Amino acid sequence: MILLIDNYDSFSYTLFQQAAAIEPEIKVVRNDALTVSEIEGLNPSHIILSPGPGYMKNFLSM
Repeated sequence: MILLIDNYDSFSYTLFQQAAAIEPEIKVVRNDALTVSEIEGLNPSHIILSPGPGYMKNFLSM
């Protein structure tokens, strides 16, 4: 299963479509919906981080 972490950006839908074409088992969650422990419990084979709104230089960490 691929886990796609949606950082509140509309490009997430494009990423979902592209990833689902390769691996149909994909789960999409918002970046504030799961803890690291919960993500580990899902045991994803891959994790995709979507881009987020704004500019990276305005954020201290992701």
